[in-house]
Amino acid sequence: MVEKTDRTWPLPKTPWVMRMTWSELLFAHWALDPDVVRRWLPEGLQLDTREGKAWVGVVPFLMSKVTPRLCPPLPRMSRFLELNLRTYVSIDGKPGVWFLSLDAESPFAVRAARATFNLPYKDAVMSMQRSTHGEIEYESRRTHRGEPTAQYAACYSASGETFYATPGTLEHWLTARYCLYSVNRHGKIYRGEIDHPPWQLAEASYRETRNTMGCPFGFEFEGDPHVLVAKPVEARAWALSRCEVE
Repeated sequence: MVEKTDRTWPLPKTPWVMRMTWSELLFAHWALDPDVVRRWLPEGLQLDTREGKAWVGVVPFLMSKVTPRLCPPLPRMSRFLELNLRTYVSIDGKPGVWFLSLDAESPFAVRAARATFNLPYKDAVMSMQRSTHGEIEYESRRTHRGEPTAQYAACYSASGETFYATPGTLEHWLTARYCLYSVNRHGKIYRGEIDHPPWQLAEASYRETRNTMGCPFGFEFEGDPHVLVAKPVEARAWALSRCEVE
């Protein structure tokens, strides 16, 4: 499926287990004190920093065409809005994503992902619409029982030419992440490999009217974020594999 690539390690030899499309996607990032972020990571997972700062991103998007391998799309799980709060980590030289929270409007997807990938998915009421000028209006309000409330509302659109991020740039460092990490209830760390074509990115215009996604973690998102929008990508995901950490 993938011809152009900026991966830095080979694809897994095992078959992928799920495919999906990510679209209408925004990367909004803030630079934070590493100590504030590091305390939310499990032991054995290394926080990635750049120029002495940790980066935390709010990433809203549309998940669609979600299909397990050798299966047709599943009703009520193949298309839904998602919003994740993430930072960046690595083990054994493989840079990846650590999800602090993932909100989704599909209760079926939330429960499946929590059970299968050990990810902190949460129920939310969400909406997305595109204005006549092409601007995306995105809103999310967490409703998961027993979880801290969190809300997000913003409008965004591309404001520049599309480009591929150059290795070594901040844009590439933030987005070229081809695995996720998660931890099970016994504290064991797992890696989930993913693959997709390199992101086609663009600078973005951005108006945020509400953002409490970082509040449960004590994060203060001050100042204007670093923002990018992305063209849709088709992605594949592999089953989790155990990470051996000292």
